[in-house]
Amino acid sequence: MDLRHDHTPRSYNKAFLLAVLLNAGFVIVEAAAGIIYGSLALLADAAHNVSDVFALLLAWTASYLGKLRPTRTRTYGWRSSTILASLFNAILLMLVLGGIVWESLRRLQNPAPVPGMAVIITALIGLIINTGTALLFLSGRKRDLNIRAAFIHMAADAGVSAGVLLAGFVILFTGAFWVDPVISLAIAGIVLTGTWFLLRDSLNLALQAVPQGIDPDEVRTYLLALPGVTAVHDLHIWAMSTTEVALTAHLVKPDHSGDDDVIARAGKELHQLYGIQHTTLQWERSTGDQACCGTVCEDQGECP
Repeated sequence: MDLRHDHTPRSYNKAFLLAVLLNAGFVIVEAAAGIIYGSLALLADAAHNVSDVFALLLAWTASYLGKLRPTRTRTYGWRSSTILASLFNAILLMLVLGGIVWESLRRLQNPAPVPGMAVIITALIGLIINTGTALLFLSGRKRDLNIRAAFIHMAADAGVSAGVLLAGFVILFTGAFWVDPVISLAIAGIVLTGTWFLLRDSLNLALQAVPQGIDPDEVRTYLLALPGVTAVHDLHIWAMSTTEVALTAHLVKPDHSGDDDVIARAGKELHQLYGIQHTTLQWERSTGDQACCGTVCEDQGECP
């Protein structure tokens, strides 16, 4: 997840509100259609779409919490809630995909009659709503992992709806009920790729790994090139949220002249070059002052 150029996260409150209302309405319509047509498949998909509403509410809540001001006891505020939400949504997507694969394999062994026209109408409504919802989050998917999770969730459902729509036409004209589970398996395989990358990026951020798109060696080289700096150690770069990056480092600078100017320059340029919004730098006057010989620094080979 590349966070380098995300400086001021935009608000997606209206997008989330519209998305939740559309998807909750579709759940009601699909469940009603399932009852009217006596279709277990439609009822099962309606139950699955409840998870979409839950996923959107989770992402919306995290987006709101991430903008709350820090407090005395939560000095970073609730920023990391966006990371946890994207991770949970990735896990939820994996579980949903597992359910789709399981049901598809079961239906391949025992194809069940499906009301073709009812499936076509319902799938068409689902395709329109899911595609429209996904487009609400299209612009933010590259800048915010939490928004990307919402986008992938809805794009995946749009893909499933498109597959179901195609299957409905095939079933209507050929009566080949096995087409439905085959298309579902194919779509699940495609969606799995995007979900896997979402899970990987979310887990990396949750474990405070360096965000994708930032080269720590390049950052270290930049810091070493600052006026008067002779060494850099105890360098840490991590994501505070799905849109904000922090950095801390110890800089060895024997000459204390110009300290304030170097700090101001470093903070500005780290933001411009790497999208690092929160920088904390500690001066040390000689290599003998290094007091970082804990487990982390030893693992990084930084101890003198």
